[in-house]
Amino acid sequence: MMREKVISRVLRDKLVAIVRDLDGTSILKLAEALCSGGIHMMEVAFNQSRPESFGDVARAIEAIQKRYGEDMYAGAGTVATMEQLSIAAEARALYVISPNTNADVIKAARSAGLVSMPGAFTPSECLEAHAAGADFIKLFPIAQMGSAYLKALRAPLSHLRFIGVGGVDSKNIREFMAAGAAGFGVGGNLVSKTLVETGDFDEITKIARGYVKAVEAATGEWHE
Repeated sequence: MMREKVISRVLRDKLVAIVRDLDGTSILKLAEALCSGGIHMMEVAFNQSRPESFGDVARAIEAIQKRYGEDMYAGAGTVATMEQLSIAAEARALYVISPNTNADVIKAARSAGLVSMPGAFTPSECLEAHAAGADFIKLFPIAQMGSAYLKALRAPLSHLRFIGVGGVDSKNIREFMAAGAAGFGVGGNLVSKTLVETGDFDEITKIARGYVKAVEAATGEWHE
């Protein structure tokens, strides 16, 4: 079942690239660059201030899935409403990542067979998300609070799986994994708009490999 495959990939690879506001051609080139660097999950995020671009997100997800299949798992990001969830599901996104905890969106995502990764910060929000059926909890922003906050949060909530987002880089991955992070969402530190705009996809591949190596060094596991 695809849901289990997505969950297994998160737990194994631990890296989701966060992509925003890119055209279709750039998206596919970026997917190829990330894949070459060993990253096989891309979150294509909705821009809440530009509803007219929601269709572009759907088309990007569809294009990635069609071109790369299981080599690149595409999901929708910044899914804050039922409308956006519906668009993501129709585009055959494999997972949805949200900035907030919305029980209705979480339940609907699970009903649609998607992996759910809502955003939460406080213990109450984390437990609310888990009770609604979240597969992972997106802890955001993680870098501002530091690994000590994640470690303290996991003390009473060790049954939850946390995805660290916000300020994650290849230098602090080991620290956050030691505190209990199950995975990471990485945006600008990995997917540089400047590099995309200048067409330097080889550099993006190089950066991706750095992240993969950081995860491998922290886990002691190396993947093909």
